[in-house]
Amino acid sequence: MSLYEKIENDIKAAMLAKEKEKLEALRAIKAAFLLAKTEKGASETLSEDTELKVIQKLVKQRKESAELYRNGGRNELADSEMFQAEVISQYLPAQLSEAEIEAEVRKIVEAVGAKGPQDMGKVMGTANKQLSGKAESRVIAQKVKEILASL
Repeated sequence: MSLYEKIENDIKAAMLAKEKEKLEALRAIKAAFLLAKTEKGASETLSEDTELKVIQKLVKQRKESAELYRNGGRNELADSEMFQAEVISQYLPAQLSEAEIEAEVRKIVEAVGAKGPQDMGKVMGTANKQLSGKAESRVIAQKVKEILASL
């Protein structure tokens, strides 16, 4: 069963259970998938990698919105956004810990043969492909910078 089909089934279950906020989050995922399918050059079905990127983007948007709402004193809206982020992030694979990310990045640095910060592009390209969906790009970039700076 594809991720899209799983989300459609979860939408039906949320409708039957009358879970309004969860339903809103699931519909946002479905809408984002449909939008991704209609983009120029997209195929009728989304690849697993594309689905993960869409979900990561939605989670990031929710977290940023929640932070803005908190800064503006709108805690009820921030709580709603964080709930949606939690619901959406359930469809992501388990996220790697910082130690696991660091270990993976060190392997990539060795494999690529990076010698310092000037090789950031080579390492990031490979790291983003290998760790896609398992870690945020921002965290990956931070670890790559730290490791390359210590070489």
